[in-house]
Amino acid sequence: MAPSAQASPPEAADSEYEDLLGQWSDLESALSVLLARPRSVQNFPSKLRQCDLWLQDLVAHDIDAALYLMLQLAATSTVGYSASHALVCATLCHILAPEFRLPAHERNSLVRAAFTMNIGMTALQDTLALQREELTPEQQQAVARHPQAGVELLEALRITDDLWLEVVARHHAPQPEASQLADLHAPERLARILSTIDRYAAMISPRKSRTGRSATDSVRAIVGHDRELRDEVGLTLVRTVGLCPPGTFVRLDNAETAIVLRRSERANFPLVASVVDARGEPHSSPTLYHTVRGQPRIQSALARSAVTVQLPHRVMVRLGLYAAHRTNTITG
Repeated sequence: MAPSAQASPPEAADSEYEDLLGQWSDLESALSVLLARPRSVQNFPSKLRQCDLWLQDLVAHDIDAALYLMLQLAATSTVGYSASHALVCATLCHILAPEFRLPAHERNSLVRAAFTMNIGMTALQDTLALQREELTPEQQQAVARHPQAGVELLEALRITDDLWLEVVARHHAPQPEASQLADLHAPERLARILSTIDRYAAMISPRKSRTGRSATDSVRAIVGHDRELRDEVGLTLVRTVGLCPPGTFVRLDNAETAIVLRRSERANFPLVASVVDARGEPHSSPTLYHTVRGQPRIQSALARSAVTVQLPHRVMVRLGLYAAHRTNTITG
């Protein structure tokens, strides 16, 4: 797992992070328009590339804040599910691309495929996120056909990147047998990465028919599923973002409930903020714990549905930044 991003000076954080959080919201809104009404968008390829560049800038600013915001968004919202899911997948693909040593053109095709893999059923995906009933036969047919429908729509929108199109077409296809990603051709390799990230993001996101899993349970389900095919991507996901990444709610071994704010220099020993005490009462103000220093330790991850407290995300992101800056100042 990579160390936490370098913290900015606390005195600059308020304005920086107010703008950062607003920009993530604006990016999701812009992506939602592109995916919901693609045929009405002038120069769709250029607009999509702009969203990609926007995403890169925001992640470069602070990976931990990006993960916190992504996972909180995925775990709490079913409004505009398709855009939210696409943004989470594209963000994780971008963060993992260096871990897989993808060349720039493969990274670009992968992230843009993540943005658009479900463009062939955007409205249906939003509907299904709110639907408690089983899929109708017509819905099942539309879901089964959406990769090819997406490719046809993207071609009509003048997407000419063959690798991008092929990854969209393959993202639900059965994966060829191979123990290493390096043994695969680029379309197969990128489709496998996207397929695993797609499943992970879907598991942590709530729908009316089910609650979202905790991030930890989602990763374990992926790593334990068809081990020869899934381990490499799943384990890289754990190593890079953590078994309990920023934005994950956790139970501590002192019976308190906390939220992970930032990764640390040691894998799976993050900075957390306790928000609910051992009696189940919300704290008047969060209590910070550096789990890398010892007690308390994380006992288990929690699904968002298991936590009723509402958090001010701007405050929590700034709190994590302050704590990281203070730690770097003390140890630097």
